[in-house]
Amino acid sequence: MKAVFCTKYGAPEVLQVKEVNKPAPQDDEILIKVYATSVTSGDCRVRGFKSPFLYRLPMRLFLGITRPRQPILGVELAGEVEAVGKHVTKFNIGDTVYAFTGMRFGAHAQYVCLSEMDLVTHKPANISYEEAAAVLFGGSTALHFFRKGHLQSGQKVLIYGASGAVGTSAVQLAKHFGAEVTAVCSTSNVEWVRVLGADYVIDYALQDFTKTGERYDIILDAVGKTSKTHARKALAPNGKFVSVEGQGVARVRVEDLLFLKELIEDGELKGVVDRSYPLEQIAEAHRYVDQGHKKGNVVIAMQ
Repeated sequence: MKAVFCTKYGAPEVLQVKEVNKPAPQDDEILIKVYATSVTSGDCRVRGFKSPFLYRLPMRLFLGITRPRQPILGVELAGEVEAVGKHVTKFNIGDTVYAFTGMRFGAHAQYVCLSEMDLVTHKPANISYEEAAAVLFGGSTALHFFRKGHLQSGQKVLIYGASGAVGTSAVQLAKHFGAEVTAVCSTSNVEWVRVLGADYVIDYALQDFTKTGERYDIILDAVGKTSKTHARKALAPNGKFVSVEGQGVARVRVEDLLFLKELIEDGELKGVVDRSYPLEQIAEAHRYVDQGHKKGNVVIAMQ
């Protein structure tokens, strides 16, 4: 099978497509034929080893000193179960699934083995594999930080970076939970983010969200490009600032995958795909994500 290896930390050119042996499932595992995966900002940060100064040493120890200890990156996938271990009870051959591998990575490969107890469940029936591979990273991350911020119906929520993978899911999820949503994005994405459900949209090139006079119960920095110090000016009394930058790895649960699946099948959430690349062009996909201007998600079509 083909898999993408990150041979060392550096520019997208360090990624190499290699032929490796197809894995075989253990007794409690399923073998998934991967049809789609994604390139997230997290993949690019690991590949380029982009880390805040204070976290560099612990991140090196965790990820690997000179190159990633797990050289096959990728945190989300969608595909079909091709084989099952003898103790597997939740899945059958032919089931369509989507899965989140998280910091274990490994999704940038044509086949992946996962335990049936891992973050894997049946794929939403009403979307494509590419769309399914474009919802778990952003959706689960948004859920984590909304839990951290104690989001409640009727609150005012501001999402900074509303057009990225986390931001597009956060807009839709906040509306589902009954919040009034203000989205902050670039000029080219204003109308598009409004279509996703934002009640108000601020073009950051034209206006500083802290100078509008509005106060928010939760400010979610979905791209790690503002700060608590700056955002504090726009927080309501007892308001909470949460950010994908420097506030720990999102804690994802199987219940999150099932919840997202239900919302997708009910038409309340969609995975937003900006661009799709074949496996052989994954370095180009990384270059595009590195630019920081993607709308939603960048997908890799594996087969």
